[in-house]
Amino acid sequence: MLALSLSPATASAKSGVYATDSSCRRQFSLTKRTFATSGSDGQSHQSQCMQSFSFSANVIATRRREVVVRAGWLFKGGEKGLDASAEQSESANEDILMFFFQMDLATRVQYALNLEQYDISQQLRNKLTEVEAEVIKQQEAKRGSSSKSEAQDKAISIIRLRADLQKAVETEDYALASKLRDEISTLEADSLAASAKALAYENAQYAFRLGQKVKHKVFGYRAVVCGMDPVCCESNSWMEAAQIQKLARGSNQPFYQVLVDVYEDPNLLVTYVPEENLVAPDQPDKDRFDHPYISILFYGMDGAGDFIPIKQLREKYSQPRHELPVNPEDQKDGDNA
Repeated sequence: MLALSLSPATASAKSGVYATDSSCRRQFSLTKRTFATSGSDGQSHQSQCMQSFSFSANVIATRRREVVVRAGWLFKGGEKGLDASAEQSESANEDILMFFFQMDLATRVQYALNLEQYDISQQLRNKLTEVEAEVIKQQEAKRGSSSKSEAQDKAISIIRLRADLQKAVETEDYALASKLRDEISTLEADSLAASAKALAYENAQYAFRLGQKVKHKVFGYRAVVCGMDPVCCESNSWMEAAQIQKLARGSNQPFYQVLVDVYEDPNLLVTYVPEENLVAPDQPDKDRFDHPYISILFYGMDGAGDFIPIKQLREKYSQPRHELPVNPEDQKDGDNA
């Protein structure tokens, strides 16, 4: 059974312990409860089905470190460089942790059913329903599913404001007319942005797939894709800190949640990287890759060295299974056999 207990420090086979420091810490806390059930022999025992319901995670934030930057991210028109930590994403890490928790709850529901602990199962199922509803709500807001209705609401507001504007002009209330004109301009811009975001998700095309090993073009670290958005869904403050506006393709390009190999940089863990800053290796990368999330999000490596995403992860991003192309030499050997 999947036990979810995430902490700031994770044991590593080679380096002992690696962790991420955070300037802002956010606690996910779910009530830890114990249920008493009666066995067939009349003796009561404590059910542990919900004991690992609580977990505390230090959400990644930009860490100000005194390290030598291996590669500078130099932009046109200036000499300002960025550290790789500028692409760390608190929301991306939080998204992954909530995905873990969802899977853990689903596993515990099934476990309780297997033990015929129906009361516990129902309570777990109720909690899972709440979590799923919240996750869907967040995904809709992030991915633009709610942007369609938002754009429609703004369009209705614009129609009403235009009617008010016409009345203000007819009554020669020019101060009110000027104010209404500004409001209309703002709403039109917001409506256009919401419509564009919704359209981007509907027609999203990605250069990289879930589980694919990639390399950062600027900072050089190895990573594995574990999530994707057709446009940048981070906050304005994050985009400003990462200088997204200075990218060749800006924020209107696919962005990827990637897991960074802990042996290359143990402090990054999860980054949010624009498509133009990633490149696939020329040759299959079958070297060792270590990260604490790998064993939960992926089944293992395929023949090309990429990772095979679990079904739930593919469903989350509506991505199909990736089938390795048939090697003609292998097929020939099989026919001869």
